[in-house]
Amino acid sequence: MRSLTIWLTSFVLLLIVIPPQVDAQDESLSAPLADLRYSYQRNHDPNGIGKFYLGREIARVMGHQGIRWLERPEREEEERLSKLIEGLNIEPGMTVADIGAGSGVISVLLSEAVGPSGTVLAVDIQPEMLEALQAKCKFLEIDNVVPVLGTTKSPRLEAGTVDLIVMVDVYHEFDFPFEMLQNISQALKLGGRVAFVEYRKEDPYVPIKEVHKMSEAQVKAEALVPAHGLRWAGTFRRLPRQHVVIFSKEK
Repeated sequence: MRSLTIWLTSFVLLLIVIPPQVDAQDESLSAPLADLRYSYQRNHDPNGIGKFYLGREIARVMGHQGIRWLERPEREEEERLSKLIEGLNIEPGMTVADIGAGSGVISVLLSEAVGPSGTVLAVDIQPEMLEALQAKCKFLEIDNVVPVLGTTKSPRLEAGTVDLIVMVDVYHEFDFPFEMLQNISQALKLGGRVAFVEYRKEDPYVPIKEVHKMSEAQVKAEALVPAHGLRWAGTFRRLPRQHVVIFSKEK
């Protein structure tokens, strides 16, 4: 009996000292380990979810109930979306993805920029948003915008197929920013670009809740995590409230 007790004690200690191997493809097992990159706080900004990544609190997602705000007539004056499109240097025939496309405000502008020979992949995790987007495209007779239902961890885009990925006021809401950016990077062609369009945290006069802003330094800290294989390509600073921080895929 004593030898059995000693054996059981040794076995338990072995399990503690040497953790079991986890197959990275098994999401149900790897998720708890991957989640170690995030931290949580009970006392946090009420507009955030209490989950932090590299020191930044993740903001609450805008639901489809906010479509009217996305479509507000004064948005062009406030954000100069037309100037944003100019700053992205889009060429006809490109494949461009609009991550967090919502009701399609940006997707429609991108569709004109890529022209009839190009494609806009409009990604959102809310079916209601994609339904609104499809209705808009049908009304405007736009046929080069393809709706894509993504997940909180992946935009579900084919690897190595996209020239440019645009995220307008949405990256800061990703529940899993590391995983999303990893999959976004994989979707880019070599030399392809990803643009973070975020309200400037550096500017206290930008009338947006703090947790919905990002500084350029924070964007770079998260995008330049070596695993993503991205390089800073420049920052477009000619918008009234946002900066456009652009990275290219190097590997």
